[in-house]
Amino acid sequence: MASFPELNIFNQIIKLAELKVKDYQFIEGFGLVLMVENIEKKAGCPRCGKKSDRLHQNHEYLVRDLPQSEHQVYLKVNRRQLKCDRCKKPYSEEFDFVEKTRTYTKRLAEKVVREVIESDLKNVAQRNGLSEKEVETILKEKFADLKIEKPLGLKKLGIDEIAWVKGHKNYCAVLVDLETRKPVDILEKRTQECISKCFEAWGREVLDGIEEVSIDLWSGYKNLVKELIPNAEVVADRFHVMKLVNDELDAERKALKRKVKKVKKKEKRERLALVITNSKYPLLKNEKDLNNEQKEKLKQVQKVFPELADMHQLKEELRKTFENRDSEVIGLLNLADWLRGAASKLPKSCATIIRWFGEIIPYFKNRTTQGIVEGINNKLKLIKRKGFGFKNFHNFRSRSLLSFHFNS
Repeated sequence: MASFPELNIFNQIIKLAELKVKDYQFIEGFGLVLMVENIEKKAGCPRCGKKSDRLHQNHEYLVRDLPQSEHQVYLKVNRRQLKCDRCKKPYSEEFDFVEKTRTYTKRLAEKVVREVIESDLKNVAQRNGLSEKEVETILKEKFADLKIEKPLGLKKLGIDEIAWVKGHKNYCAVLVDLETRKPVDILEKRTQECISKCFEAWGREVLDGIEEVSIDLWSGYKNLVKELIPNAEVVADRFHVMKLVNDELDAERKALKRKVKKVKKKEKRERLALVITNSKYPLLKNEKDLNNEQKEKLKQVQKVFPELADMHQLKEELRKTFENRDSEVIGLLNLADWLRGAASKLPKSCATIIRWFGEIIPYFKNRTTQGIVEGINNKLKLIKRKGFGFKNFHNFRSRSLLSFHFNS
């Protein structure tokens, strides 16, 4: 029989106010087993609420708890079955520290989930003396407890996609609340049909409250939003607009690089090659972010390749147009002026910007971008790496949403 000081120490270790340790046993190769009982002698009936201590039968079982000093800890719990004097029916007492049908404490489940978020399933299982299947079960049950609900109060929505299987075209849609900076949901496919079903499930009470929807330059998103969320303003992401210009600038750089290789005179070919080699980042990065070496390279490129110099200047002018804190009207006029000057140098980008002009201009009102969405996508990529990839989309979705829930 354990001494009072020993029991007092164990009570301080487990820190469960509703329980007290009445004995313990250490089993080599298994762990520490603490025999515990409910401090309250009476428990309320779930039907009528009347408390009773009239014992019907005992039901003892082991509940795994947080490990201590590298030893597994089990609580031997007696979940008494009592009989209600009013209902005349038996019922089982309930505990706050463990769910009714679970064999592990709530705090152990939370510890496991947090560790999986920061590590991987296999190592977490070994660290906590669990099987990988048990860890998977904990993740599934904790995700089920989340109860993904309608995003009531959603005003600013961001829509983007991410490949949940690296190297494959398995793109899922990521829906983000831009104000809370959290994903609302992650859908298995980025198709209009899949997103449409999600929107319809939200209902008009959610959709009618959305004021802005930030998207990339995919017409599928635009058409879907205009059809199902007609009250919302569609905002084309400025970073995707800048990517258009950067891509066209880089395509011209590559074309010139190929031409340089075909120059017949060796001396001239080597001189031009020396200038254009390693010129990608000096040309594409924001000029204000270049280091001294990159600035020098940019000057060389601008001097030798005037066509790249003109395109780079236009790229920087467009960036400044987006970054200036001008009004919506001034932003519109500046963008229109930029289009007139860039039409001959950046024809592909200008054509796309003209098609999306109506969706780009709202950016100058509230400065809404996909920056938050891209940040979340980077976190999702990190989750993929830590999980060593996912073959099952539902596992990826649950792990991702749990991550944002537990890190909130």
